[in-house]
Amino acid sequence: MEITEVRIKLMEDSSERLQAFCSITFDDCFVIRDLKIIEGTNGPFVAMPSRKLTSHCPSCGCKNHLRAAHCNQCGARLKDDRAVKDADGRAKLYADIAHPINSACREMIQNRVIQEFQAEQQRAKQPGYVSRYEDYDYDVDSIPTAAPRRGETQKSQVQPASSEPRAPHTAKASGNEPSPAKHNNAKKQIDPGPAGSTFGKGIL
Repeated sequence: MEITEVRIKLMEDSSERLQAFCSITFDDCFVIRDLKIIEGTNGPFVAMPSRKLTSHCPSCGCKNHLRAAHCNQCGARLKDDRAVKDADGRAKLYADIAHPINSACREMIQNRVIQEFQAEQQRAKQPGYVSRYEDYDYDVDSIPTAAPRRGETQKSQVQPASSEPRAPHTAKASGNEPSPAKHNNAKKQIDPGPAGSTFGKGIL
């Protein structure tokens, strides 16, 4: 597995710790977006995409961020020690959505992203610079619309509808059931209503 593409979105204010967002593509077929490039004490580093951790309000059950002091739904006071703490005693407020599981993979991503980040900073100084971060092309026909049934293959295109209606389902005739001809001839009689009334006209 290798990183085949990195796209960078630089922040307008370079004085902030958050320097840029980036996306990485593995083997030209799998994209991970919203990695962050943050300026640290020893230089820029890459932070994986994450989500905020939440807890449920004991009164109404609504989800609230772990830093919230009161419930967003009912306003009840929330406990301060709801966050789980790591080995260093720091509260865990975010959880990674995607992340490497060994140091070799982390270093590979870190080195490649920082290299592309520095190159993007140089390109941004050129006239007419446009970020490619949001410019992704997807093959619409290759996106499945539903999971195939057992024994079937997934179709990439929607089949056109038939111009002729399907024949109605008919049960096998038995000695106790009326024939189809009797069903066709037995039409319900509908009261036409008062003379001159047009209510319901054109339904049948």
